[in-house]
Amino acid sequence: MARTTNSDTLPYVESRYELGMLASQRVRDLNGGAEPVVDKADDKPTVVALREIASGKLDVQNVRHEFIQSYKETPIAEASEETLEVGTEDPMLREIDAELENTLVDETMDAGEDVADDVAVDSPGSDAE
Repeated sequence: MARTTNSDTLPYVESRYELGMLASQRVRDLNGGAEPVVDKADDKPTVVALREIASGKLDVQNVRHEFIQSYKETPIAEASEETLEVGTEDPMLREIDAELENTLVDETMDAGEDVADDVAVDSPGSDAE
């Protein structure tokens, strides 16, 4: 099959939108080490995925299930696993953290004073009228 078109794949998928989703999932599978069900030749994984779908040899239901599961599963960090949070063991990081916190607090307080001044001027019963 020299060239795969949408019309070649539509008997196996419900729409072009689903074709894109399934092909992207199959590309992830191929990049992850899955064996192609058609001759890979020197084609890129996207072309191989489309050719697999168009050949009818690929279990589209399985790919559809994998795609749905990939969006349902949310990795949960175990207590023993490392997280991406920056630890504050380094004194320099603690100092930077404290400076950032102070700056944010100062900015918030300054913004609050401006709002309080505006409210005091516009309040009923003031001599501003």
